[in-house]
Amino acid sequence: MSGETSTSGRRRPVRSGIVVPERPTFGGRLIARAIHTFIRTVDLTLRYRLDEPERARESLLAGPAIFTIWHNRLALSVMLYRRYVQSVQRGRRMAAIASASRDGATLARVIELLGVEPVRGSSSRRGGQALLEMATLAQKGYDLAVTPDGPRGPRYKLQPGVIGLAATTGLPIVLASFHAAWKKEVPSWDRFQIPLPGSPITVFISDRIHVPPEPDADERERLRAGVEQQLLAMSRD
Repeated sequence: MSGETSTSGRRRPVRSGIVVPERPTFGGRLIARAIHTFIRTVDLTLRYRLDEPERARESLLAGPAIFTIWHNRLALSVMLYRRYVQSVQRGRRMAAIASASRDGATLARVIELLGVEPVRGSSSRRGGQALLEMATLAQKGYDLAVTPDGPRGPRYKLQPGVIGLAATTGLPIVLASFHAAWKKEVPSWDRFQIPLPGSPITVFISDRIHVPPEPDADERERLRAGVEQQLLAMSRD
């Protein structure tokens, strides 16, 4: 067994060349439970409105997809899935990417508590392994969820991974965003948005975007730029 050194000076285990994600600490698990409770409680007070509801529901309910939302709107991402997808099609399941870091371990525990299968990895660490795991879950019928500008940004810059994931799995991309009339913005790199209790929430859902199985470099960039512009247009701050 070998390992790599983290910024804290501790050795991260590596088994057979496979990077093992950080596990949540006891404190991290307590934080995750508190975040989970907060999300569920605030969600009960929010006043949701689906923009272009008939078209949005058609896109959401047409079968498994890769749901794509900016990192700063993660707070409601799973609740939107539960409200507009799982409440109608109860057999639907979702897997979502969470960073392999210590912070990612806490996030992974939050989404696990919300009923989502966490897959650990990012562009900088364990990305290839995470892609393989997501592809396997897609074959089992899971919806997939990604934050294309996470985990460190730049904010609102769509990384090419979502295009590669769509090409590999054959799943269409469905973009999701929301506008919270009342919210708190955290002074983080992404200006993370926390909807305030009672806020009106307008939800935006794109049509399904299909990616060919083997796009060349120019086609990948064209698709990446197009998806980025469309998701930006749906995301009013």
